[in-house]
Amino acid sequence: QVQLAESGGGLVQAGDSLRISCVASGRGFSTNAMGWFRQAPGKEREFVASINRWGIRANYRDSVRGRFSISRDNAKNTVSLQMNSLKPEDTGVYYCAQNYGADWSGQIAAWGQGTQVTVSS
Repeated sequence: QVQLAESGGGLVQAGDSLRISCVASGRGFSTNAMGWFRQAPGKEREFVASINRWGIRANYRDSVRGRFSISRDNAKNTVSLQMNSLKPEDTGVYYCAQNYGADWSGQIAAWGQGTQVTVSS
């Protein structure tokens, strides 16, 4: 029943920063872990980051750790991804995902429609 809507994608240069956000409507946001995935053309969708329901535990794929930061605001039903020092290999469609349960398990209950992030060299 939950609906997720991403925003904030765009075209940036390598080294730039970008913040993308996901607003949830419906049931379950404040009680479930959230995450971000991305998919580059011709590539498999890959995990980027996750955050538990309380916003106190986060996980990142190795290639973005130290550059990306995930956060959530349960009062606003929003999860965000701050992306710094962007690289061309970060290019892709970024998808917001709602997890089943309070801690991240990779069992996705809902997907957003995606927002395009393009990083030029």
